Amino acid sequence: MSETDSIETASRRLALALDALEAAAERRQETDRSEEALAAQIQALGADRARLASELDQASARSRGLETANREVAQRIAQAIETIRGVLPQDG
Repeated sequence: MSETDSIETASRRLALALDALEAAAERRQETDRSEEALAAQIQALGADRARLASELDQASARSRGLETANREVAQRIAQAIETIRGVLPQDG
């Protein structure tokens, strides 16, 4: 093999290696972009989760308040029924 052939072979190998390096760099950039997008999605999901947890806490507190009010109203109705029964004439 002549020196020119060796140089051409080496040049081709270098060009192939550079192409492979460029392709690897592009794949790495795409992976980095994908990771950044995934991190942004995870952050958005975390914010949604926090918002939903807060809304659930508020709804639970409201539900407890409504349950308490419901019990109080039921007691008052029962007392009113007993009062009305007490003033109505007894058939007998």
